[in-house]
Amino acid sequence: VQLVVSGGGLVQAGGSLTLSCTVSGNPFDWYVVGWYRQTPGQQRDKLATITNAGTRFYVPSMMRRFTISRDNAANTVYLQMNDLKPEDTGVYYCNLKRVGEVIAPYWGQGTQVPVSS
Repeated sequence: VQLVVSGGGLVQAGGSLTLSCTVSGNPFDWYVVGWYRQTPGQQRDKLATITNAGTRFYVPSMMRRFTISRDNAANTVYLQMNDLKPEDTGVYYCNLKRVGEVIAPYWGQGTQVPVSS
């Protein structure tokens, strides 16, 4: 199983960015892909998730600016981020787990998103 994260990079405050998480070798029929963010010295925080059926979950504070979507044919999940703020700076990860499981066994490599003020 491999998760490849792409799309990070430097962005100015107020700008937008779309991250991609491409999954290969998915062993689960019913699964959840999630996006997480880690800032220096902090744990990884959940931002949004989407299931294979398209059910979405957002952390309430992210709902207004972030959108999670998927392209099943491309085995890719996206995180569109709008109106980025300096506090959005961090390393963004995606993960994959079976629906109903607490622990996600598979993670992507992370991508840096610095937001300049």
